[in-house]
Amino acid sequence: MEFASYGLEVYTAEVDDRGIDFIIKDKNGRFCEIQVKSLRSTGYVFMQKSKFDITNKNLYLALLIFNVGEMPDVFIIPAQAWEFPNEVFVDRNYDKPGQTSKPEWGINISKKNYSILEIFKFEKTIKDFLKEKYI
Repeated sequence: MEFASYGLEVYTAEVDDRGIDFIIKDKNGRFCEIQVKSLRSTGYVFMQKSKFDITNKNLYLALLIFNVGEMPDVFIIPAQAWEFPNEVFVDRNYDKPGQTSKPEWGINISKKNYSILEIFKFEKTIKDFLKEKYI
């Protein structure tokens, strides 16, 4: 609904087999693929590398962080944020003996690094998209 309130068309996926939860399109035909993740307060969320191609310039993570008694914080993070992994945007391959998880891109959310996400706040990101700074 947030995207629609900015005049964007929203298309939901019939089947979630590629990790895309929905697609947004502007009046000029530009589009973004959105994968959605949510978290309560702090912690870790991840996307399987097989379903989150960080070279796709049209791919974004919509991250909703819920805190008790408050509206959720919503962040729109471009997939390219994982090109240079760090303590917040992590790269986990699980390629050591005994590790059975599939490779993933993750995001660590803590009180210490929460401010790093400010540049990805929904309101800022969506306004930049509408001004054609993205895509």
